[in-house]
Amino acid sequence: MNITITKQQPIKLPASGKRELRTQFGALCYRIHNGKVQVLMITTRTKKRWIVPKGWPMNKSTPGQAAAREAYEEAGVQGKMTGNCIGIYSYTKDVGGDDLPCVVALYPMLVEKVHANYPEHLQRKRKWMGRKKAAEAVTNPELSEMIRGFEPPLIPQ
Repeated sequence: MNITITKQQPIKLPASGKRELRTQFGALCYRIHNGKVQVLMITTRTKKRWIVPKGWPMNKSTPGQAAAREAYEEAGVQGKMTGNCIGIYSYTKDVGGDDLPCVVALYPMLVEKVHANYPEHLQRKRKWMGRKKAAEAVTNPELSEMIRGFEPPLIPQ
C-alpha cells in the first residue's frame, strides 16, 4: 500500500450543533535536553490534571497552525511543527455540565522559545517531563500511549 503525504490545507469550518462529535488539534511540545526527549505538559484550568495543549479548529488555519496557536496560548511556547499528525485520541469535554465527545489530532512541535508571560500563564502550570513520566501523568490511555511511543522526527539542520 502506498500512502501519499500532502501538504496541510487551511480548513473552512461548517456550522455545527453542540451535541455532535467535535474535533480538536493538539500539540505534543517537545525538546531534546541532555540527549533525552522531554515533553511539555500543562494543567487543565479547573481540575489541574496534566494534559497537552489543544483547542478548536480555526478558520483559514491548518490543523498544525491551530495546534501551534494553542501551544502558545496555553503553554507559552513557540516552535516548529515537525511532522504530520502522530495520532488521534478521544475524550469527553465537560461544557457547562454537558458532556461533549471530542477527538484530538496530535501534532509534534519542537519547542524553540519558552515565554514567561503568555495568555493563560495565570491559569495553568507547565512542566517538562520525560516521556515515561508524562505518559503516567495523563489520565487518557490513548494519549498516554502516544506520548510513551513518541519518537521525534529527524530535523534537518
